[in-house]
Amino acid sequence: QVQLVESGGGLVQPGGSLRLSCVASGNIRSFDLMGWYRQAPGKQRELVATITSVGSTNYADSVKGRFTISRDNAKNTVYLQMNSLKPEDTAVYSCNAVRFGVRFWGQGTQVTVSS
Repeated sequence: QVQLVESGGGLVQPGGSLRLSCVASGNIRSFDLMGWYRQAPGKQRELVATITSVGSTNYADSVKGRFTISRDNAKNTVYLQMNSLKPEDTAVYSCNAVRFGVRFWGQGTQVTVSS
């Protein structure tokens, strides 16, 4: 059973930065795709960023140029560096991994952007 554990969320002022981490219980090289999704209150969950097993990345238009997804295979960890945060980035951020078409989810970490 795959476990994904997120950390790094919190309260930050507009314009600030946070780095989220997602540690997987297994070798992340085995995942075809890993990514971050977010869900704000009253809204549907949306894709934030993804990274493939070979390091190709994809971002939602709303975060391009501000967020960076990366992976450290040696630590079985995927990161989401979030800069220039805006109040509309407030949401629960969840880590996702895909292996052979099966999706795995973490519990999520709360990010709140407020002054």
